[in-house]
Amino acid sequence: MMQASWRDSVVAYIRAEARPADKFGHQPRLYALATKIGQGMDYDDDVLFAAAWMHDLGVFLGHRPRDPAELAAWDHVPYTIEKSRELLKRWGFPEGKLDRVAEAIQYHRAKDDPKTLEGVLLRDADILEQLGAVGAMRMIVKVGRDTRYPTFSSILPVLSDAADHLPGEMRLTSAISMSVPRVEVLRSWLRYVKRRATDSARVISLFPGAEPVGCRASVCRICKYLPS
Repeated sequence: MMQASWRDSVVAYIRAEARPADKFGHQPRLYALATKIGQGMDYDDDVLFAAAWMHDLGVFLGHRPRDPAELAAWDHVPYTIEKSRELLKRWGFPEGKLDRVAEAIQYHRAKDDPKTLEGVLLRDADILEQLGAVGAMRMIVKVGRDTRYPTFSSILPVLSDAADHLPGEMRLTSAISMSVPRVEVLRSWLRYVKRRATDSARVISLFPGAEPVGCRASVCRICKYLPS
């Protein structure tokens, strides 16, 4: 019987551990984006694959703290690096490349300053994942589940800031070009939401008993009055 490759082990593990379930999907998209950005560049695909699939391990249920106060202060990156190193070594990943995986994960966030090509590719791809329709959907599923976003309206400033500032944080020309249509999609969606919010305000003035419930994930009492 053929032994599973380390890549198969990575995918199987993340598929099983990614909880809530919507956390799975970001990883294959991220790797695909990173390889597209890096087309024609001399990067190490083993490092990029491992970092892209493992980089968010510490945000999954069962890996992050349960206590709300501890979770609020949680930096998942050190945990992710330590756990990834342990698992990758067990699965047969080339040990000489473990430090480069750790460095790519260490600096994958928009606020970071990666020094390796794999790190830059991962970071630019992760920024792209925060834009466009995918970026909006990834934020929407957090509403009511993430204590930072109790209502739908609480994610709008975050998405608006992403559209305005994240493209300027990218390093590579190919990634910047890929961000243009994504930014326009996100801004178009935000404009639509703003228009509907204005419509809702008018509805409330016409139907005093139809006050909204804070745009939570539950059914809003004004929705039945809005045009389709």
